[in-house]
Amino acid sequence: MGALHANRLLSLERWKKWIWSFVRLTLIAGLAFVILYPVLQKISTAFKDKSDLYSPIVVWLPEHYTLDNFIKAISIMDYWQALLNTFTLSALTTLLTAISCALAGYGFARLKFKGSQLLFAGVILTILVPPITILIPVYLNLKDFSLMGLIPLLTGKSVNLLNTYWPFILTSATANSLKAGLYIFIFRQFFRGIPKEVEEAAYIDGAGVGKTFYRIMLPNAIPSIVTVLLFSFVWQWNDSFFTTTYLTSSKVMATQLGSLPYNLAILLEDGVSSKADPFYLSMVQDTGILLAILPLIIIYLFVQRYFVESIERTGIVG
Repeated sequence: MGALHANRLLSLERWKKWIWSFVRLTLIAGLAFVILYPVLQKISTAFKDKSDLYSPIVVWLPEHYTLDNFIKAISIMDYWQALLNTFTLSALTTLLTAISCALAGYGFARLKFKGSQLLFAGVILTILVPPITILIPVYLNLKDFSLMGLIPLLTGKSVNLLNTYWPFILTSATANSLKAGLYIFIFRQFFRGIPKEVEEAAYIDGAGVGKTFYRIMLPNAIPSIVTVLLFSFVWQWNDSFFTTTYLTSSKVMATQLGSLPYNLAILLEDGVSSKADPFYLSMVQDTGILLAILPLIIIYLFVQRYFVESIERTGIVG
């Protein structure tokens, strides 16, 4: 009787294990499908010829392989110039964001001052509230930038920072860039996890706050720095809303992708864009999107190990 009961429990445990394995497999397959399907579809579309669009037998594998879509997308987007500009913008904002957010995170973690809890609550609020809600006042401020009245006092008029990199530089240097609240939170949590004895030993040796941060705390925060650098670079690279809002005429990926179908239609139809084949325009645009995300895919192949290790060590995941 006892053996029979044990067998039933063993069978129940085995069933639980199988069901859990099936649930995990289903979730992983679903996530893989959601992420990989659009990429695979764009790869398939990029190598198709225009005639394949209307072939009933062509679904994934092209009947006529061609690189014409890549050639047209690279030419119309001015791809290499856009790639250089986008990389420069992303690298610059990433570096400034990491520095400013590390300083802010260290201040919230270690320095005691009045209102620190209230200020940190404001930081958390920036994570919860969409940044689009403050877009209009920020846009108007950048359009007539006065630096609290100092610039008109010296030059007689305010300056327009739109269509320059200055909006991104200023917001990054002041820890107000895209997702900056999340980065400050990551640094704060990591610095709070470092034993205070390490910091106090530096103070006993005569180091000030700045030297302790630079020589002691920062070298121990490499995992959080790597995490913030990767997140910030990827989010800035993929951002199209703020980039197209602040940079309307600069050659970066977001603006070039947005104008790609229109410019291609003008090129194909000699200025009559309404007569262009919308399916063919979509095909070339998909190729342009694939070219835009290709650098990120290549970077990810090389840094994925560091990315996963940094995420684990910063404690973002359990």
